[in-house]
Amino acid sequence: MSHPLAADLDHILEHTEELWNAARGARVFITGGTGFVGTWLTESLLWAHHRLGLGLSAVLLTRNPEGFRARSPHLASDPAITLLAGDAAGFTPPEGSFAFAIHAATERYTAPDVQRPADILDCDLAATRRVLEFARSSRVQRLLFTSSGAVYGKQPPDLPNIPEDYCGAPQPCDTSSAYGAGKRISEYLCACYFQVYGIEATIARLFAFIGPHLALDANYAAGNFLRDAMSGGPIRIAGDGTPFRSYLYAADLAIWLWTILFRGTPARPYNVGSPEPVSILELARAISREVSPGAQICVAQQAVHGAPAARYVPSTERAERELDLRVRIPLDEAIRRTHRWYHRYA
Repeated sequence: MSHPLAADLDHILEHTEELWNAARGARVFITGGTGFVGTWLTESLLWAHHRLGLGLSAVLLTRNPEGFRARSPHLASDPAITLLAGDAAGFTPPEGSFAFAIHAATERYTAPDVQRPADILDCDLAATRRVLEFARSSRVQRLLFTSSGAVYGKQPPDLPNIPEDYCGAPQPCDTSSAYGAGKRISEYLCACYFQVYGIEATIARLFAFIGPHLALDANYAAGNFLRDAMSGGPIRIAGDGTPFRSYLYAADLAIWLWTILFRGTPARPYNVGSPEPVSILELARAISREVSPGAQICVAQQAVHGAPAARYVPSTERAERELDLRVRIPLDEAIRRTHRWYHRYA
């Protein structure tokens, strides 16, 4: 049986093949290797490993090894993969040296409570410190940290695409900003370890994505709309449908992340996403067209006349100019591929 993601993995390899010589015989350590981003990194890592005879190996840190084995047995059983049980904030470091590390683990948002009022921030920062200390002791040459566009705080509505040198930030007294604040401080820690210890820590600021393995029951509009459309509708929009987002297909995401790891300038963040804005309502319509034509779209709230639409759309000029990265799979095709995968394999 052919691999269900073979076409996408060939696409990734086509645009990263020259990068992989740097990883021949290398050991790679990955946190968050069993989530959406991490699964795509692991899939493409193994695809390159087997197609190019790289002789590499990877250790994946996961809170739930058995769950990953049940969900992705072809990855968990690969001889090149070792699963390490634990969380990023307190794992027991594997022995030996590693050439590369990827810190893609992150905490889900939880509201402050009386027992742990700053738990999510504390956990994210403890995890970054733990991974950086591991990188130092294990003689890691290059590290990729997956940050987020949330580091910019609220994007001004008159700023079409937010660049890496925008100096905004999450509001310090907004208790829902722990995710963005944690990523922001983690970037600072990466820069410190590069300056002091010479660990070439590269930074990818992630925006929004679509593709196989995207959760359909989490807080992702694309996943929720796909779920609704595949059940015949209605496609439900919780807000008024006016906010603008952009969506990069997962195979392109993997190309961007491997390129940033191998070729990115350390401590110089790169936005990762599509620069093409699409409103939430437009996304619902696009998914309806591709998945369930004629499905009803229900918008929960009425848009306020004259109110500026919220935006979360990156500028990708730095990645394009310095690393020759671009969107190669447009949104309509991304929706078709994602739907086809869920329909056949999920």
